[in-house]
Amino acid sequence: MDPALSVTQYVLGAGAGSLVGFSLGLVGGGGSILAVPLIVYLVGVKDPHLAIGTSAFAVAANAAANLLNHARKGTVKWRVAGLFALAGVLGAVLGSTMGKAFDGQKLLALFAALMLVVGAQMLRGRKAEGDPAVDLTPSNAPKLIGAGAATGVLSGFFGIGGGFLIVPGLMGATGMPIYYAVGSSLVGVTAFGLTTAANYALDGWVDWPLAAVFIGGGVLGGLIGARLAGVLSERKGALNTVFAGLIFVVALYMLYQSGQALDWI
Repeated sequence: MDPALSVTQYVLGAGAGSLVGFSLGLVGGGGSILAVPLIVYLVGVKDPHLAIGTSAFAVAANAAANLLNHARKGTVKWRVAGLFALAGVLGAVLGSTMGKAFDGQKLLALFAALMLVVGAQMLRGRKAEGDPAVDLTPSNAPKLIGAGAATGVLSGFFGIGGGFLIVPGLMGATGMPIYYAVGSSLVGVTAFGLTTAANYALDGWVDWPLAAVFIGGGVLGGLIGARLAGVLSERKGALNTVFAGLIFVVALYMLYQSGQALDWI
C-alpha cells in the first residue's frame, strides 16, 4: 500500500475523475483505461494493483451517475443491458482473480490490438442508423450472453470498465443505435467495476478517500459529456467517429506503454 497522499494529490485526483467522467458520459467508455494511468502518472499512486482497484470502484460509481443521466433521456435498454451485465459479472469475477495473480503486460498489447479492430469496425458502420426499438429476444440473447461474458473477463483482468467493448458488443448483438448503446453500456460498466473493485478490496487494494474525490470530479465531467453526446447523436456518424477516434488514441497509447515495458498494470 502506498503512503498517505497529499492534498495536492487529492486535488489532482478530482481533476482526473472529471476527465474520466466526461469520457463515460460522452461514449460510455474510456473509464478505467484512462483512470489507471491518470492515477499512476498524474496523482502519483505507485502500486499498480492499488491503482486498478481504486479506479475500478471510482469508475463504477461515475458510470452509475452517468447511467442516471441517460436513463432520464430514455436511452437505456434495461432488459438487453441487464442480460449483458449479468453474463459479464461472472466473467469479471474470473478475470479480476486472474489479474491479481498474473502480469498482464503481454495481454495488454493484444487487448490494444483488439481495440484497433473494434475502432475500425465502428468507423465502417458509422453511417448506420440502427433500430431504437430493439429489445431482448430469443435470437439476440445468446449473442448478448457470449459478448457479455467475454467482455467481463477482459474487464476484470485489466481492471477496466469495458465500455469500449460493451458499446460495439451491444450494437453487434442487437442492432441498436450507438446513442442507445452508450447509455445501455453503463449498466455493464457499473456492474463490472463493482465486481472488480470488490475482488481487489478483499486484499486492501482500494484507496477509499482517493476514490471519493475521483467520483466527485467524475460526476461533473459526466454531465458535460452526456450533454455533448446528445448533440453529437443528432449528426449522422459523428458520435461513432468520436468513439472510434478515442479507441485509436487509447489503443496506440497502450501499445506504446507495452513497448516501453512499464508496469502500471
